[in-house]
Amino acid sequence: MRVVWEKEIPAEKITVSPRPVWKCRTCPMYGKRPSCPPYAPDWKEAKEWVRSFKKALLVKFEVDMNDFENEKRKVLLWLLKKEAELFKQGKLYAMALFPGNCNLCDDCPFEHGEPCRMPEKVRPSIDAIGIEISSLVEIDFSESVLYGMVMVE
Repeated sequence: MRVVWEKEIPAEKITVSPRPVWKCRTCPMYGKRPSCPPYAPDWKEAKEWVRSFKKALLVKFEVDMNDFENEKRKVLLWLLKKEAELFKQGKLYAMALFPGNCNLCDDCPFEHGEPCRMPEKVRPSIDAIGIEISSLVEIDFSESVLYGMVMVE
């Protein structure tokens, strides 16, 4: 995993709609992880939440698709670390958003009806709360990338 770029964006440019949430319904992880619908906040609530911010940090990560789960886990940990750094800088409401479902654990107990091992680290998926990432970047499906976000202030 490597960070390709980090861009600060005005929160007002973030589009929140039901479209990504409906797309989540086609994912095999739908309803199986705490970062996904129906456990993530509703898109209408998220729309109001996003409006309470002035800016966000959008991050593009290059990942090795041959080791996708481990690469994605590194992305999630990087986002959580960035959130913690921003918090320490006085950005009290900084909050990371994951690219897709949470995969912090190799074997997710939540998926088997057991409590999450790391509820303090789980963050909603960008799509799960209705953020249209395609409104912020041009998606090129030939790239092996993930996009993460940290709402800043």
